[in-house]
Formats: sequence, C-alpha cells, structure tokens
Amino acid sequence: MSKAACKSCPESDRQTIVGVEVGGKSPVIALAGNPNTGKSTIFNALTGLRQYTGNWPGKTVARASGHFVHNGRRYTLVDLPGTYSLLSASVDEEIARDFLLFDRPDCTVVVLDATALERNLNLVLQVLEVTSRVVICVNLMDEAKRRGIEVDIGELQRELGVPVVATIARKGKGLDDLLAAVESVIAGRVALKPRTAPTPTSLQEGVEKLVSMIQEMYPGLPNARWIAYRLIEGDHRLTQAIESGELGTLTGAGGRPAPSTGARSDDSAIVGGAA
Repeated sequence: MSKAACKSCPESDRQTIVGVEVGGKSPVIALAGNPNTGKSTIFNALTGLRQYTGNWPGKTVARASGHFVHNGRRYTLVDLPGTYSLLSASVDEEIARDFLLFDRPDCTVVVLDATALERNLNLVLQVLEVTSRVVICVNLMDEAKRRGIEVDIGELQRELGVPVVATIARKGKGLDDLLAAVESVIAGRVALKPRTAPTPTSLQEGVEKLVSMIQEMYPGLPNARWIAYRLIEGDHRLTQAIESGELGTLTGAGGRPAPSTGARSDDSAIVGGAA
C-alpha cells in the first residue's frame, strides 16, 4: 500500500533502513518463526487491513508489514520470512538475520508449532543469541491437544528466560495475552534472562578475543558475541561489513573499518540493498 493510499500508516514518522520503518514513535515488532507455524495468521489477525507489502530491497522476497493499536499505542509489525535458522544459508534466512541483527526491533515474537517444539526451538535459541527482547508464542495448541501432546508453558518460560504465551491464532485465542507480553517487554516491565547455548570449551578463548576486538572497533555494539560466532563460521557478508566499516553504519555503533584481508567485494549491501 502506498503512502498516498494510506495516510494512517506510520511510515511518515519512521526512518527507513531496509524498507521497513524503524527509529520512530511506533515500536517495531518482528514476527519470526519456522514455516507453517501460523505466523501469517497472527500477522493478519493483528494488522487486518492495515497492511502494506512490497519486496525487501534488492530481493525478490515479499515483505509484509502493517500496524495495529493496543492500549492506545500504535505498533508496527514486520512479518519476517519463515526460516528454520539464522545461519544465512538462504535469502530468507539472510533477511531475517539481518533485520534482527541490524535493525534491532523493539521486540521479536518467535512463533512455534506446539506439535513440533524440538524442531522449532533451534530458531529460538539463535534469536536469543541476537536479542533478549523476545516473546515466545506457542501456537497451534489445539493441534497439540488433539495429538495428545502437553506443553508446559510455565516450565518453557523458566527454561528460556523470556515470556512464553500459548495461542490458537486461527481462533483468536491467546492473542490478548501475546500483546500484553509484548507490551511488557517493550516497556521494560519484565525481567529478561534469555537462555543461550554455552560456548564449547575449545572455542571460549578464541571467541572472547574476537568479541573484544569487535567491541573495540564498534563500541556499544549489542550483538558482538553473535557476530563473533558467525565470523568463526565463515560468514562472508559479516566479514565484508566489518572490513568496510559498514557494520557500524548499520547498527548505529559507529566505529571504524577493520584492516582489509583482501576479501572479494560483493555487489550488494549486507541488508540487501544496492551497495
């Protein structure tokens, strides 16, 4: 939907970085999850007709965002591509990873399929490495019950260290609780102690040194440990962003470019726009 066609859309008071408005008055909520978890159902239920679509800059992947009002406050909701991980092995994963890492939404809702928690939790743990401002939405609870699967929401919340809410999105059940949890996270009214995967002993020294170097180059960077992991795994896009100094621009952390290692330049920016 164009700006002219929707004057109530929050686009006018937000700065665009990757085609979605950030840094303005309306808190931004990212909606993440594996494919077929009911993520789009939640997006449609919350935004209704207040949606605008297009493509992510430089990509052919569709981008959907919209807004809704809760307790008198307007929120922007960004529906990220369905992914199984944030390891940037596909365009969809790259888009989701970059938005969470660089645009730093005010809250990220990770939608899980209650019938396949073990598979879905892989993405949850990766998101918790990137940001602590997370709410877990365990959807399809009716399907789980029908299959004789019981989900202990309280125990899951204790284990993950962030709010966990049960929903049946297609029936609208649990959505009010979901919005209340999101509101609490954004307002800082809930203590967040996200569980993260421990660093293998053999990598601890190397990771700590790399984290220290990254933080020295980019003071205030909130995701230094995640970036260190990705560099160790050979993420070319992040390596390029550090060498060029682009990482500081994207994250607002300032800093300086790293000495070049002679890596080949790429034709596109790390978030998907033209270089």
